Amino acid sequence: MRTLLDRRRAAAAALLCCLAPCAPTTTAGAVPAAVPAAAVPAGASPAAGNAARRAAAADAGAELVARRLAGRSRDGGGLAFGPCPADEELPSPVRCAALTVPLDYARPDGPRIRLTVSRVPATGRGGVARQGALVYNPGGPGASGLFFPLVAGLPEWERIGAAYDLVGYAPRGVGGPAPLSCEDPAAPALAGPTRLPAAPSAADKHARTSAARAYARGCAERAGAALPYYSTLDNARDLHVLRAALGESKLTFMGASYGTYLGAVYATRHPGHVRRMVLDSAVNPDPRRIWYLNNLDQAAGFERRWHDFRAWTARHHTVYGLGSTPEAVRASYEKVRGAVERAPAGGVVGTGELQSAFLQAAYYDEVWPERAAALSAFLAGNPAPLTEQARPDPSPGAAADRENSRAVYTAVLCNDAPWPANWAVWDRDNTELARRAPFETWANAFLNLPCAYWPVRERQQPVAVGEQGAALPGTLVVAAERDGATPYPGALELQRRLGRRSSLVTEAGAGTHGVVGGRNACVDGHVERYLLTGATPGWRVTCAPHPEPAPVSLDDGAAGSGKVPRALLPPAV
Repeated sequence: MRTLLDRRRAAAAALLCCLAPCAPTTTAGAVPAAVPAAAVPAGASPAAGNAARRAAAADAGAELVARRLAGRSRDGGGLAFGPCPADEELPSPVRCAALTVPLDYARPDGPRIRLTVSRVPATGRGGVARQGALVYNPGGPGASGLFFPLVAGLPEWERIGAAYDLVGYAPRGVGGPAPLSCEDPAAPALAGPTRLPAAPSAADKHARTSAARAYARGCAERAGAALPYYSTLDNARDLHVLRAALGESKLTFMGASYGTYLGAVYATRHPGHVRRMVLDSAVNPDPRRIWYLNNLDQAAGFERRWHDFRAWTARHHTVYGLGSTPEAVRASYEKVRGAVERAPAGGVVGTGELQSAFLQAAYYDEVWPERAAALSAFLAGNPAPLTEQARPDPSPGAAADRENSRAVYTAVLCNDAPWPANWAVWDRDNTELARRAPFETWANAFLNLPCAYWPVRERQQPVAVGEQGAALPGTLVVAAERDGATPYPGALELQRRLGRRSSLVTEAGAGTHGVVGGRNACVDGHVERYLLTGATPGWRVTCAPHPEPAPVSLDDGAAGSGKVPRALLPPAV
């Protein structure tokens, strides 16, 4: 379990074809090309109208495939679970199955792709009646949820695991027999150390725009005509089909980070098939913010969490000696940054690797003691702890996982919505943002910049979450008040859009990304009660924050290990 989780953490943390979609066919079993005119909003642009027609055809195809699989499941011909693929390193009692879905749902009998599904059946411990399957998506996009059934062995999940089959899956393009990639992960140029300037020059920006163009071209060359079909709408259609293949008439779902947006889109498109939903660390689903403005919001959120880490380190100045104020700790970090820019630590940790390692401190406060210890040791003349924590896993499998996660992340976000195509817009917005949020602004901008040059001719229009045609059952949104990756206003917006039967549980004063799963007993209690009974705790309730981590003495042999204590969620973008 630890090897797999470490690989998935590293892949997701690193995130930190010009062909139009094929036209629907009219072969036997396929969806007719004609779509009701009501599917196209009045006054929509021609591009938006075409996108709406294609989406309606694909939705109809997904409904057809789901009905077929539901019939097979009722007849005993549903998913066939057996031993998991060896490369997933999933031990017993986890079992796996292959789910085959259309690449393009508008052609349900056309080319197909395979998703891997993992499961641990409900234990029924204590005589608890089985309530069905709980499906989990860890976010990203680009993260695999295959590890999820392993939580059945954790005490925090015992009662939920007694009532539910715990089901994870690898979304389309993630791992499996044909993982999406946009460049060769073994290319020498990607081996590092990498350089990430704090204040990029005109030459730096030119190099980054060239790299973004090349990455987008690589996605087109490697994925070909399949590239448009990595999107949130296609992920939601896969989820609809998975629900049917599991034999469930309604979906019980838990999503984290991007998984909250996926769940919200599913609920909007299929409100009659929703049973219960837990949406943890919510993406702001406002269509105007998907995804360009959300990423600007994220950079500002990371700046707040970067301050939280520095303030905590300053409070433990007697342990780390990095400064007694957040500003002094920043100065210590900048000394280390300058040093690895001149001479990479261990020959492998440059400013890019340093940034990625300390971005983890903006995601998870569990790593604060080890990160602070690594800075302190480096300034005392010992670069080993920093090298151990910040160097990417050099194994070919880990490098392939990182590239696969980045490729799926990029494809989904770029396909989901229009992005500014003019570099001047990016330069203006991020230059202004970097004045008040310098920690992650440019790294975030350069990560997403391939979307400015994306070679898919017609992007999708973001789903108007909350405009479902039928009322939803009670849903549960969970958020940390100081989350940087998915800032708290997104949780408020998601709850507003889900309606009056939704409930928001807030961990006040905390900022670790991914609240559910063993960090906060108050939060977990609300989640468990909801999943077992369907009862929500009211419109809005607040839990006290989980305790801050204790400082790790530099004399402690564990200092600098960089290991994250047990938690449910890997990093998600």
